Amino acid sequence: MNTRMRRVAFAVAAGAMAVSLAACGSAAESGDKKDSGDSAAAKGDDIKVGLLLPENQTARYEKFDKPLIEKKVKELTNNKGEVVYANAKQDASLQNQQVDTMITNKVDVLILGAVDAKAIAGSVKKAKDAGIPVVAFDRLAEGPIDAYTSFDNVTVGKTQGEALLEKLGDKAKDGQIVMMNGSSTDPNAALFKQGAHSVLDGKVKVGREYDTKEWKPENANANMEGAISALGKDKIVGVYSANDGMAGGIITALKAAGLSNIPVTGQDAELAGVQRIVTGEQFMSVYKPFPQEANVAAELAILLAQGKSLDSLAKDKVDSPTTKAVPSVLVPVISLTQENINDTVIKDGIYTVQEICTDKYKAACDKIGLK
Repeated sequence: MNTRMRRVAFAVAAGAMAVSLAACGSAAESGDKKDSGDSAAAKGDDIKVGLLLPENQTARYEKFDKPLIEKKVKELTNNKGEVVYANAKQDASLQNQQVDTMITNKVDVLILGAVDAKAIAGSVKKAKDAGIPVVAFDRLAEGPIDAYTSFDNVTVGKTQGEALLEKLGDKAKDGQIVMMNGSSTDPNAALFKQGAHSVLDGKVKVGREYDTKEWKPENANANMEGAISALGKDKIVGVYSANDGMAGGIITALKAAGLSNIPVTGQDAELAGVQRIVTGEQFMSVYKPFPQEANVAAELAILLAQGKSLDSLAKDKVDSPTTKAVPSVLVPVISLTQENINDTVIKDGIYTVQEICTDKYKAACDKIGLK
């Protein structure tokens, strides 16, 4: 992946939300609309947003992203906007059909979380040819996309790698780790891997490494079983897992082999992942502030639908393999461990203590002071 990111300081990205509502107004006031003959320029608040998310294996898309985007669209359009939703369930062909349906339904703009960044390129062009701008959401789709928002994905991998090395300490010299990367069809997976390798290479031996088909926990479980068999139980000192779902499958394989106290990383701060962190089964996750990313996606979509400039919001530029200098907003991430659960997912309202600390986890929550 030849994606190049020119990032501004995290403070700018983090501050994007603070100026978000002003951004819509400032664009209108400064006369940043397209030619008055353009239909998008004439759009008011009556906007139909097509939302296409990639899969439902990862809890975040249905639980957080969809309702957050719907809420923000309503807020930005004085309750006149509409979100038309479809989930591809990890099926690239289905997602291409869903884009065709959105075009037929004459949505004004698309927010697209691609199943397969390369396979979706033709559909992105179809939308563009139909006059429908496309916001690539969370994953950098190929084709003529108009905007992109995600987290700093190389930094996600670095954050995971740094946390794993810190936890291993001197053990990093004594054994080997297994790397469980995400799906090869997801461009984010390549960036997570790039970031992790930039930290881990030369510091710890990678005994086995996998690109996990479709990010599925059961595939990660099978891969981990293979790694344990190949390397030997006494040789594995840690596991880099690119997300929480796969971490669950990995930990199941470790338990079945009688292995414990093996630090395993994750990403997405899924409820099950946070609960495993509470018990110590999983060492860390990467908390990505979903509300901020979802809000930015909605703001970019509404600006594009109304034919307004993105300059006040999209301060970053990202190159995809097919499109250069895509206006982008990159959101910073946080390493989530037992020590900062209160200050992250609970403080931000992602979960309540009661949701995390069910009867099964109450003793573990009490032990780490989570009440």
